[in-house]
Amino acid sequence: MKVTVIGGGNVGATCAYILSEKNICQEVVLLDIVEGIPQGKALDMREATPVSGVSTAVVGTNNYGDTANSDIIVMTAGKPRTPGMSRDDLLAANIEIMRSAIGEAAKASPNAIVIIVSNPLDAMCYTALRLTGFPHTRVFGMAGILDTARYRTFISMELGVSVKDIAAAVLGGHGDTMVPLPRLTTVGGVPLTELVSKERVEAIVQRTRDGGAEIVKYLKTGSAYYAPAAAAAEMVEAIINDQKRVLPCAAWLTGEYGCKDIYMGVPVVVGRKGVERILEIKLNEEERKMFDHSADAVRSVITATKL
Repeated sequence: MKVTVIGGGNVGATCAYILSEKNICQEVVLLDIVEGIPQGKALDMREATPVSGVSTAVVGTNNYGDTANSDIIVMTAGKPRTPGMSRDDLLAANIEIMRSAIGEAAKASPNAIVIIVSNPLDAMCYTALRLTGFPHTRVFGMAGILDTARYRTFISMELGVSVKDIAAAVLGGHGDTMVPLPRLTTVGGVPLTELVSKERVEAIVQRTRDGGAEIVKYLKTGSAYYAPAAAAAEMVEAIINDQKRVLPCAAWLTGEYGCKDIYMGVPVVVGRKGVERILEIKLNEEERKMFDHSADAVRSVITATKL
């Protein structure tokens, strides 16, 4: 299997490194437009493989020809958020980056599955779908895994328990309108709502929504990259090993959840074909209202792409 990661910045380079350490693919190609950056980082990663005992070949390049016949393309390239900037503020700049990068990559690998990490994520998924012309089952986004990971992390911190025993889901768009579901969140099988007060649950939910901005505030000159990279690598692993994992991803809806022709974060079965099935959760009235509000926000950004 061959995986191309577009973007040699923090997210892309970290994702490429995680994939090389997992030893699940024959080759990882790290592509960036800046000469020397992907070559240097890829060589550094490759020199780490003897220490780790893995045999993944990591290649750095500025040439899309080197990405030809990739099985999976992970799109991380784009401008990062800075303090005070929303994900939607990135739209105009990152559409142009997406237009050149994903177009070239799709030509070189017409049968690839595309995973989008670039922000604003839901709109970037839509942009990639339109630019590649690929089936929607082969173009989807990472965000739900990241949002859920943050949610589980904050619950773990609140209760002092292992994240492994926390089952949770976050639906909706990747942004301020995301929809964590406390009603369906469990800790070792025990409902979260029986362990934490309503006020603390609401605080955890809000911190999840602000999770990216919180890190941007600390870093000041960049945005999160370890968790986004790990989330994207989890999706790649699910595809390569045909794991049929149930993961929250930004998937193209064709009527599910009452939505059509829009990317939204929902639970999907991820396997060798990409998005193999969308699982529908029966939402209560309050959750439905939040989900619909999130869908409206995503539609407004998608409309702004003018594609």
